[in-house]
Amino acid sequence: MIKIPERLYYKIGEVAQITKTEPYVLRYWETEFPVLKPTKNKSGQRLYRKKDVETILRIKELLYHEGYTIAGAQKKLSDEQAGPKEVTEKKTTVQSRLKDVEAELRNLLTILESDDI
Repeated sequence: MIKIPERLYYKIGEVAQITKTEPYVLRYWETEFPVLKPTKNKSGQRLYRKKDVETILRIKELLYHEGYTIAGAQKKLSDEQAGPKEVTEKKTTVQSRLKDVEAELRNLLTILESDDI
C-alpha cells in the first residue's frame, strides 16, 4: 500500500512521484477517465486532491496489474463508483433485456419446430 502524504493539493510532479507514473501519462488519463478532473490554479498548473491520487493508483492497478484495457478500466471504475441504486438499475435493465432475448429465442424455436417450414 502506497502512503499518500496528507495535503490539501498535490502538483503533477508530486503525483507522478507518489504514483510512479509519468506526468504525460497522468495528463492522458485525464482525457480518458472523466472521474479524474484535477483543478487548475491561476497559472494553469494542475492541482490534484488526495481522492484524485487514490483514483490514479486504482487506474494504474487496473491497467498495469489486472490487465484491463482503457475501456475496461473505465467501466470498472464507473461500476465501482456507482451507488447501490445505479447498480440495481443496471441489473434490472440487463435482466429485462435478457428476458426479451429469451422470448425472441423461444419464438424462433417455435417457428423452427413447426411443420410449416
